[in-house]
Amino acid sequence: MTDERKQHPEEESFKDKILNSLHGSYEQPPREPENNENQENHQFTRFSDRIVGQDNTTEPVQTQTEESVGSRSERNNQKTIEEEATPIEEEVDTYAPDTKNGRRQQRKKEDKIVGKIVLIIVVALLFIGGILGFSVYRYLSSSLQPLDASNEQLVQVEIPSGSSNKEIGEILEKGKIIKSGLVFNYYTKFKNFTGFQAGFYQMAPNMTLDEIGKQLEDGGSATPVEIADNRLTIPEGYDIEQIAKKVAKVTSYSEKEFLDLMKNQDFFKKLKEKYPQLLEGASKAEGVRYRLEGYLYPATYDYYNGNSLEDIVTQMVDKSNAVLIPYLDQIQQKKMTLHEVLTIASLVEKEGVKEGDRKNIAQVFANRVATDMPLQSDISILYALGEHKELVTYDDTAVDSPYNLYLNTGYGPGPFDSPSEEAVQAVLNPTENDYYYFVADLKTGKVYFAKTYEEHLKLVEEYVNK
Repeated sequence: MTDERKQHPEEESFKDKILNSLHGSYEQPPREPENNENQENHQFTRFSDRIVGQDNTTEPVQTQTEESVGSRSERNNQKTIEEEATPIEEEVDTYAPDTKNGRRQQRKKEDKIVGKIVLIIVVALLFIGGILGFSVYRYLSSSLQPLDASNEQLVQVEIPSGSSNKEIGEILEKGKIIKSGLVFNYYTKFKNFTGFQAGFYQMAPNMTLDEIGKQLEDGGSATPVEIADNRLTIPEGYDIEQIAKKVAKVTSYSEKEFLDLMKNQDFFKKLKEKYPQLLEGASKAEGVRYRLEGYLYPATYDYYNGNSLEDIVTQMVDKSNAVLIPYLDQIQQKKMTLHEVLTIASLVEKEGVKEGDRKNIAQVFANRVATDMPLQSDISILYALGEHKELVTYDDTAVDSPYNLYLNTGYGPGPFDSPSEEAVQAVLNPTENDYYYFVADLKTGKVYFAKTYEEHLKLVEEYVNK
């Protein structure tokens, strides 16, 4: 072994340690061989000489006895094994921490990769969900609109008896009147359309779902009819002057012609003879502007170019007769006339939108009539003024007119518009309460009720004046 290796034993390689161990076994002073050595000793000596002779720094080793050589070999072998074991243990101890750190780093890398993959998947799902949600929203929005707002061409469809809303929607979709039968089914349920009737209907792609639902409630014809040239829709709450404008847009008749017919007493008498129960109250009313006000039922009517103006009006009155006459017994039980019911219903139609509000408002009017209080409805003032505006001023309430229900008690001359059947039902089946005042929030449309005038003023200040 060289001096350099002795000075730095820690730098010895595993191979060097093996060789040094072998050399170390024979780097002892030469001993004289004993006389009683056998042939094997001489053979071992020669073998040793060959091994030692390979290292120039080591002198030849003399032969030794078999016992000494064997003992030395065992010691050298044990030492060699121990020396071999030591660097292996050191190597394990040395590299174990690095292996653990490597595994930790590898796990961190894998976790980062997995995290990125999960993030990509989540973002992709959110993106796809957003696209699907937007597509569904667009589809629903478009399905709630008329199929073709510019197409007024009427199509005749048959609704069989016993058809469900879903089946009716499928028929209308196949007839290219609406975009989606599925949306129609859910929309009519949401809007509480009920009592759809079987029959033949004439509809157009420019009709709204509300118009279609209303027409289905009103009923069609029992047999197929000639396709009409146009459609005349009278919205709920329209008064006669508004109806005149609508007629002028759809038919060949002007507003003036229509209003002149409304004032024609001979025409009214003809209708009275045809519908005596319906028009009895109107024939006895005093101070009315138009005797047929409230009796032109809001619905959709087929118009043919050959129809006269009287035919158009008669069709509307006939519809009112069909809807209202079934309520005569209930009206008599309330000790009211049909004319009075229509008058209150015409106010309820515009004062409230929701069914619950309408029933409460109808009872407020009933409470006021019972105590001989003026109804004080702004709708009556607007009708007396002949204007349509959002707010009624204090000066407006002083208008000189029998329709001014701020100054006059009772029901007034008659209806102020054409009420719906729902408004009539609210009057006949009001919600019992002890309110005498109500005010509507102009922004939300919500109606607030009060028992006293002081409470009412606070509500007005909070929901109207502000």
